[in-house]
Amino acid sequence: MKIFDSHTHLNGEQFDGHVKEYFDHAKKLGVVKVANVGSNYDLNQRAIELAHEYDDMYAIVGWHPEDSIHYDAAAETKLEEQLADDKVVALGEIGMDFFQKTSPKDVQERVLRRQIEIAKNMHIPISVHNREAFEDTYRILKDEHIEEVGGIIHSFNGDVEWMKKFLDLGMNLSYSGVATFKKTKEIHEAAKQTPMDRILVETDAPYLAPEPLRGHQNEPAYTLYTLEAIARYKDMNPDELAKATYANTMRIFGLDK
Repeated sequence: MKIFDSHTHLNGEQFDGHVKEYFDHAKKLGVVKVANVGSNYDLNQRAIELAHEYDDMYAIVGWHPEDSIHYDAAAETKLEEQLADDKVVALGEIGMDFFQKTSPKDVQERVLRRQIEIAKNMHIPISVHNREAFEDTYRILKDEHIEEVGGIIHSFNGDVEWMKKFLDLGMNLSYSGVATFKKTKEIHEAAKQTPMDRILVETDAPYLAPEPLRGHQNEPAYTLYTLEAIARYKDMNPDELAKATYANTMRIFGLDK
C-alpha cells in the first residue's frame, strides 16, 4: 500500500528536530509521500527546505487567510519566487476563514482573489482552506473560474450538497481525520459519494488526529486511519482506495508526468 498525505505541516514548529523520525514512522504505515503546506513567509520557506531535503516531500506555498493581513507587495514578490521552485506543487493554503479574527473578511477575499490570479498566471493548482465560509469560498472560486487551474478543497467538512457544488467547479476533495469522527455523519456520506477520481486523503498534522487517536498530536502516519475509515464508508478494499488517492494526488500535483 502506498499513501500520499496531500496536506500536512511537518514544516511547523511542533516537528522541529524530529522530522525524520515522523517521516520514517509514516513510511512504516504506508504513507510514502507528503506535501508540506505553508501559510506565510517562514512556513513557506521551511516547506521548500524540507522538500529539497527529502525526495518524497513536496511543498505547497501561499498565504493563509489568517496571515492575509500581512500580505503586501514584498510578500507577493517572494511568493512568486517560491512558487518557481521545482519542488512546489501547488499554491496554498489560501482561502477564507470566518472563525479566526486576525484578518478582516474583505482583506481575506482580496488576498484570495489575488493569489488565484497568480495561480492562473503560473498554471499551478491551489489548495483551499475553508472554515465557516462555504458560501463566500464557493462564490469566489466560481467568480474566478477556478476550473482553469483546479486544485483541492483541503480537509473537506461539508455535506453531499457542498461536495457536488465544489466538484462542479472542477475542484477535488481531500479528507482529513475529521471524516473519522463518530458524529460527522454528513462528512461520512460526502466521502462515500465522492467520485474515486476526485478524492484525496490528508492529515493536516499536527491538527485533527483521526479516530482512534483523536486528541493526540496528529502526524502523517495517521493518514492510514482516515483512509481506512473512508474505505469502510465506500465498502471497498483500503488498498484500492490508497491506489486511487495516490494516483489522484500525483496527477493534481503534476508528478505523474
